[in-house]
Amino acid sequence: MAARIVVALLIAWLVAGCSSGDSAQSGVAQPPPAAPVSVAKAERKTVPLSVRAIGNVEPIESVTVRSRVDGEIVGVHVRDGQEVKKGQLLFQLDNRFLSAQLMQLEATEAKGRALLANAESTEKRYGELLSQGFISQEAYTQAKSNRDAALATVAADRAAAQSARILLGYTRIYSQISGRAGKVMVPAGNTVKANDTGLVVINQLAPIYVSFAVPEQFLAQIRSYKSKGTLAVGAAPQGAPETAASGELTFIDNAVDPQTGTIKLRATFANARQQLWPGQFVNVTLTLEEQRDALVVPPEAVQTGPRGTFVFVVTADMSAEVRDIKVDRTEGRDTVIAEGLEAGETVIVGGQLRVTPGGKVAPKPG
Repeated sequence: MAARIVVALLIAWLVAGCSSGDSAQSGVAQPPPAAPVSVAKAERKTVPLSVRAIGNVEPIESVTVRSRVDGEIVGVHVRDGQEVKKGQLLFQLDNRFLSAQLMQLEATEAKGRALLANAESTEKRYGELLSQGFISQEAYTQAKSNRDAALATVAADRAAAQSARILLGYTRIYSQISGRAGKVMVPAGNTVKANDTGLVVINQLAPIYVSFAVPEQFLAQIRSYKSKGTLAVGAAPQGAPETAASGELTFIDNAVDPQTGTIKLRATFANARQQLWPGQFVNVTLTLEEQRDALVVPPEAVQTGPRGTFVFVVTADMSAEVRDIKVDRTEGRDTVIAEGLEAGETVIVGGQLRVTPGGKVAPKPG
């Protein structure tokens, strides 16, 4: 029984070997498997025509607060990074010396007014006596001169008192704009000199400017579209969404920079939520117009070859066809096709390295 089993196994092995040898010697080539690829549809949509650049955020108003008189700081009414309003009290200086000086000048002015009143009374009385012939013209002229001199003295005293009053007002330092305060650089107890050390810097955050430069070849287009209406500008800090803030173009410089071949532009942003910060570098998108019914594909579909740009198009029999195209431009996640494709055609966006012209593909959504 054992011998019969061994013989049967030997015969089966020989038959299998002969069958595989016959298949290998038949010379029939097996077709290569379909290449797995990711695909997407060419479609028509509205695409903006835009110019992109790197911009810098600038405050519309920036004020370095300084003292206009000498004195000791006795009160600081602003904190580091505080939001302040125009007219808000920021610092207070010791005003005792200027107050005493003002009182002295006001007393001098009062004395001058008293002398003026006496001179006016004398001039009036001498005028009556002159009309009656009791005094000479020379005496009346002297009285009138004394009245005029007293009047001038009072005017000088009034001006001196007003000047001291203004200087006294400078001991209370108020904010000239609404904005955000930086670091308070001189704390209370320090003595400051007039127009010397900056006490704090206040920057206006809303609205705010974004300045940027674009190559001069865009100048004619920008001016043409600007003459037709408002041009929208988007700005986004690094790591933020593509358009974190929206504004409008408000300034085109009056000359091209000959060193860089660029033209400086500026946009104004409401910045109500303070997405933009002074000194920050941002990605700027200047939108010139909206192009309707533009034929677009994902940028990954576009390949470059010896004859230029092309895409792989999936045909009805699931084969890959090489199609030469002309690219107009790329806007974000859309490449605008000028010619070579039709809307609705399926293009390969992933796995092109495994694709051969005319080869079979196994598409899946990209």
